[in-house]
Amino acid sequence: MPRLLLAAAAVALMAPAAHAVDVKSSMQSYLDAQIMPWAQDPVLIQAIQAQNVKHTGLDAAAIEALDQAWRAEVGTAATPHVDSVLANAAADFLRTQVAATGGAITEVFVMDNLGLNVAASDVTSDYWQGDEAKFQETFGKGVGAVHISEVEFDESSQSYQAQISFTIVDPATGAAIGAMTVGVDAEALM
Repeated sequence: MPRLLLAAAAVALMAPAAHAVDVKSSMQSYLDAQIMPWAQDPVLIQAIQAQNVKHTGLDAAAIEALDQAWRAEVGTAATPHVDSVLANAAADFLRTQVAATGGAITEVFVMDNLGLNVAASDVTSDYWQGDEAKFQETFGKGVGAVHISEVEFDESSQSYQAQISFTIVDPATGAAIGAMTVGVDAEALM
């Protein structure tokens, strides 16, 4: 009887792991087939490059001040800092990509080489992503790095989603210049 219970426990523990592998595999396939074809669009690359130049020399205190300014604006009437990320050609491009998926993508945002937002389809809760895995596990690891989060309930989209994050590379030089995070509705992949 103890062996039977042990075997049942092992099967129960392996089922979620197998499901997690399936979700990650589905996410990687979705990234390769649906996201990567537009992730190297010149409008995104140019926006990241321009912000990397603009933010050259920012120190930790300046980054924190920018992040605090963003957080203070979210949900208020006057949002010049937030608007600079949501009202540009790269953000328009991202919203077009989100709309084309018919709900499979819930959000997308692009970060510079410091982890600061460059463009976003929707407002993010903070401006600096540099202290989060979506940036540290991608840009921080270099070219080809991908980070796929666990599936979680997202309050803003009211859906279960996972985030696929990856390093953005300058196609002309092959150098890492930023990162992108794409929120994917988990049900769309099942």
